[in-house]
Amino acid sequence: MSEVFRQIGTPTAGGIVCVVDHASNAVPADINLRIPERLLHEHIALDIGTEAIAELLAKDHAIPAHIAAVSRLVCDLNREETAPGLVPEASDGHPIPGNVGADREGRLARFHRPYHTTLAEWLAATEPALILSLHSFTPRLETSDAARPWEVGVLYNEDDRAARIAIPLLAAQGLNVGDNLPYSGRDLNYTMNRHAEAHARPYLGIELRQDLVQTPADHARWSAILAGIAQRVASALA
Repeated sequence: MSEVFRQIGTPTAGGIVCVVDHASNAVPADINLRIPERLLHEHIALDIGTEAIAELLAKDHAIPAHIAAVSRLVCDLNREETAPGLVPEASDGHPIPGNVGADREGRLARFHRPYHTTLAEWLAATEPALILSLHSFTPRLETSDAARPWEVGVLYNEDDRAARIAIPLLAAQGLNVGDNLPYSGRDLNYTMNRHAEAHARPYLGIELRQDLVQTPADHARWSAILAGIAQRVASALA
């Protein structure tokens, strides 16, 4: 049992897998972030809804999942080891006092490296046909007045093979789809850069708007949508 990640399901060669970097708001007992408890349930601590959707993808749709088990406020697993935000001292206007002067190398060794080493081994063992990278985003940042109207975003860096197929498929379902929005995968894509693009593995980077992934019904809906899209993308790429 790892404090850093958990895995559901067993990947098969040429199949689809799901990776969820920000699934959890867990903070180990020996780390005190010194923030109000309520913030651990906000978007700064985790990608709301992604854990439940990934569980359904694994259990109901045969898409095994590698799921983070520690909050991004402890160690952001989707950041380069040298990135300033790896151990954030503030997030969306909220100070994280417990991270000021934190042992960065200790966090890397305890959380970041085991997460990525295990993920690398997991992927290399089966070489999936498609990696589904699952995230979610807040409808509005507290530090910005700009609304984010997209219901789902598709992110990519240099490899847009899966994105180009998925975007029209999602739009055909009546969804407002962001093309490299609300974030650009060209700016923030560490996990997929390392484990997908660096190995020429196709991947589909998905961002879901958090007000749409609140309930069990929402989770079931999105897991079915994403499973169907991922399967169609993988078939088109084959």
